[in-house]
Amino acid sequence: MLSVELHSHSALSYDGRDPVEYLLEQAVAVGLDALAVTDHDEIDASLEAAEIASDYGLVGIPGMEVTCAAGHVLALGVRELIPAGLSYDETLDRIHDAGGVAIVPHPFQKSRHGVAPHISRDQLANADAIEVYNSRLLTGIANQRAERFAKKRNLPMTAGSDAHISEMVGQAVTEVGTDTRSVDAILDAITEGRTSVVGSKTPWRISFQQAAGGAKRRMKHALTDLL
Repeated sequence: MLSVELHSHSALSYDGRDPVEYLLEQAVAVGLDALAVTDHDEIDASLEAAEIASDYGLVGIPGMEVTCAAGHVLALGVRELIPAGLSYDETLDRIHDAGGVAIVPHPFQKSRHGVAPHISRDQLANADAIEVYNSRLLTGIANQRAERFAKKRNLPMTAGSDAHISEMVGQAVTEVGTDTRSVDAILDAITEGRTSVVGSKTPWRISFQQAAGGAKRRMKHALTDLL
């Protein structure tokens, strides 16, 4: 089994804080085997992290978090930018055409751009896996709904810290059933459902810190675009 962080953000995300080196250092510190940096509609930092991950003794999984018309979709194993704003179905097609795996994060959290309120359940089931544990939770109800849905449809399940600061990398991890330390082996195991999830809730003070910092960075990002 490999311990894998599948959902984290660097400073390249409009709401992320830290460079990829900090995320990689934290991954090592908490005993992870692999890390995916999944910035919002950006891929350059993830490609950088994947390139240097071996220097830290880690497998670096390239990817991004795509903002499709229905909400967010994680694209793992891609090395090219998947455009934002496409339909959910087209986004999945573009991810697969790029050789990637499509995982739906926090599907039932509408306030965080979960896709479930905007697509059919059959469409949701077309994803390669469902994130059933996202550590940035309030009550846990949305995670429970995601897990029930995945189990009912016999879909592979993953977890993710959704870390926007390096300290939260590894807060929620996916245990992947393979002893081969490679991107392809990890992604194959995920799509085949050889996973289990391990996680704990992000402390409320950290959630507040991430949210407040993200709001400030989003405002700065918007002002920069206007200028």
